[in-house]
Amino acid sequence: MALSLAPYAVQVDHSRGRRHPEPPHPYRNDFQRDRDRVIHSRAFRRLEAKTQVFTGRYSDHFRNRLTHTIEVAQISRTIATQLALNVDLVEALALAHDIGHPPFGHAGEKALDAAMRQHGLFFDHNLHALRIVEDFEQRYAAFRGLNLTFEMREGIIKHSRDYNPAEFPELAEYWLDKLPPLEAQLIDATDELAYNTADLDDGYEARLLTLEQIRESVPVFAGFFDEVKKLYPVAPKKLQFNEVLRRILDRWVSDLIQNTQAQLDLLADSDPRTVRDRRGKAGEDARRSIATLDEIRAFPRRLVGLSSQIEEERAQTKDFLYRNLYYSPALQPEKEDAERVITELFDLWMKQPEKLPASYQEKAESEPRARVVCDYIAGMTDTYIYEQYEKYCGRKASV
Repeated sequence: MALSLAPYAVQVDHSRGRRHPEPPHPYRNDFQRDRDRVIHSRAFRRLEAKTQVFTGRYSDHFRNRLTHTIEVAQISRTIATQLALNVDLVEALALAHDIGHPPFGHAGEKALDAAMRQHGLFFDHNLHALRIVEDFEQRYAAFRGLNLTFEMREGIIKHSRDYNPAEFPELAEYWLDKLPPLEAQLIDATDELAYNTADLDDGYEARLLTLEQIRESVPVFAGFFDEVKKLYPVAPKKLQFNEVLRRILDRWVSDLIQNTQAQLDLLADSDPRTVRDRRGKAGEDARRSIATLDEIRAFPRRLVGLSSQIEEERAQTKDFLYRNLYYSPALQPEKEDAERVITELFDLWMKQPEKLPASYQEKAESEPRARVVCDYIAGMTDTYIYEQYEKYCGRKASV
């Protein structure tokens, strides 16, 4: 496999390894084992009952965190293959990219972060995901956590944002002064493409977005719809809609592949005065082509991305979704309900820690209570947290 990879791809044979050394597997490489450990984890299974945009109480036809994750993994594998990146690592990172999310989607994350800030702390789903794979998952007698490779752990925290080394000294081992490999950079880009098209689909299915509304505000959709209508004039509107979304996703994925490759090719021919390393130095060391993983890490910016034209299309679509779906009055009661449930339960367990499960009471003796309560809530599914709310608050959620 290593011979088929680009020279700047992550080579599994060069992995920095696991925190706890293990003997090699006879027929799976380390990144394949990382992927399998994620799939078999409890945190991954819980994604099935966690909100993406629509809670399961709204409808069970729409995407949840798990189905979204599977879509991200599929798209990511396709792109990674075309860019000659390490598909095994990409797939593993895609499958793990959302395991740190709490119940109720972004509304739940907002409420949990707000509760933590009352105690001088905060909630970050990437950092919580790291805690899950390093500590919370308990499947092995020899160690806590999943004992993932360094490249997996680094990608989990760095795929979607950069952390300031001065603010996060506890993450020093993850090279915060360097960019992540292209395999990790890809996950953030693919996540955006997946949920922008998927949320148009679910919003239309939920009848919160109309065909006319989308055509009027999303130019790329309008252009493809005219094309599809000529090809399939008598097809049902939903099938025409599906054809448009397929074309949009294909257009965006193709552009991501072509633009990323073009960025890499352009850098190979760059004048030494036009390329600077992350310390701002120009010269012979900076002029070399992007030929190694070290050079990807040292480059001033992320290299996986869309062209300016397609990025504008994606941004227009995302803006439309924020204005017309994510902040839709129809979804507001669910969001308010989610925030109330999380806030009240957080306050309850802070004031009455004896009502926490025994294992969390024990953790609270050595860790900040707010962090322990946060960990407990963040691991819950939508279904389970509603059960806890009824149990401890004595009433059902209002929606």
